[in-house]
Amino acid sequence: MTLEAEAPVVARSYSQSQALFEEARKYLPGGNSRLTVYHKPHPLYLREGRGCHLYDVDGNEYLDFINNYTSLIHGHAHPQVEAAAIEAIRHGTAFAGTSEAELALAKLLCDRLPSVDQVRFTNSGSEAVMTAIKAARAYTGKPAIAKFEGAYHGSYDYAEVSQAPDPAHWGDPTQPNSVGYTAGTPQGVLDDVIVLPFNNAPATVALLRQHKDRLAAVLLDPMPSRLGSVQATPQFLQALHAECKASGILLILDEVINFRLGYNGAQAIFKLDPDLTTLAKIIGGGFPVGAVGGKREVMAVFDPTGKKPALPHGGTYNANPISMTAGRVTMELLTPAAFERLNGLGEKLRQTMRELFVRLGLDWQVVGMGSVLQIHPTATPVTDYRSSLAGPEQYAKVAALHLALLDRGIFISSSGFICLSTVLTETELDIMLGKLEAALRTIQA
Repeated sequence: MTLEAEAPVVARSYSQSQALFEEARKYLPGGNSRLTVYHKPHPLYLREGRGCHLYDVDGNEYLDFINNYTSLIHGHAHPQVEAAAIEAIRHGTAFAGTSEAELALAKLLCDRLPSVDQVRFTNSGSEAVMTAIKAARAYTGKPAIAKFEGAYHGSYDYAEVSQAPDPAHWGDPTQPNSVGYTAGTPQGVLDDVIVLPFNNAPATVALLRQHKDRLAAVLLDPMPSRLGSVQATPQFLQALHAECKASGILLILDEVINFRLGYNGAQAIFKLDPDLTTLAKIIGGGFPVGAVGGKREVMAVFDPTGKKPALPHGGTYNANPISMTAGRVTMELLTPAAFERLNGLGEKLRQTMRELFVRLGLDWQVVGMGSVLQIHPTATPVTDYRSSLAGPEQYAKVAALHLALLDRGIFISSSGFICLSTVLTETELDIMLGKLEAALRTIQA
């Protein structure tokens, strides 16, 4: 589909969203409870989602290419997931006890992930990462962790260190500084987080060896969304994995997003055998969820049978039957064939986007894997946090693209991040590509 084939863009009204945003600012800081949904001039107020379609309070319709930041792998209100959740609600939403639904989802996850012998459920990816870090400390008896510069792992203060350092503070590229993400981060937190340079094997190995007596674990996302969805290289991962084993440091693999890459997760694709894995998003079927899974000997820190556990862990809504039921049905629908089809759509979209950028003479690129994509308005290779960091001109281009696509009924993130759902077809991809070309031509003009 080309620009010439597209119907003229009809000016959309966002007046109801704007009015609700102004009202919300009286009662909510910045008008919302979630930073990622905010964008200028104001976020959209969404009324309904069905399949791959979204509808806002002004009556505008969108094709959804963000799917609640990767969590809705089957789109909105999938009939089988919806029916299972409604049936579960009829029997109660949460109990002061366990349920068969918890056991069923735990068994499914252990079957799909060879590195996972046991699972412990939480209510979010942030909680899962926090709990995994605490488990590593409890198991090893060591206080510090290591993480990669620029990587996002949720809202736990230790996991947030150097999530978005600026050039004035990030330090030597081979020995990055530990930089607080939020104002008031305690110095003790910074002291107990060693920051590693992504995709730099020699520097990473040297830092792990230097601090091995203090390090409980390394926190790794092999394709971090905040690093522009750039992939870790096989050589880098091999060196990291070997050094963790040699130095007695646990490897925590963050699959909160990347579990959607394949039937057996990112660890099968990247050939990793982590000690602990964190999960969330797709395993809840659209409901709040998180999980920590891992080797039996490490997961034993949670075990309360016979003695006080090394890591006491609770939560009022942990493993609630609604999330467990919706998650199980969601995962059962994700067969190998479903992953093959979904990832094929992702590869087609990436390749066609690249061809479009060339045809329009744009020095842009799109990276990612499977059903995850990220647009970068630069030709500079993206290999780590520092090379992924956009300047003011690049930010402006992505922001303009985001708004131009919204005006054409295409919903992506304001950072250029895209993810697909199984309910999309090639028809929706062709529509999206036509709208993308029109938006890019508008930006060029």
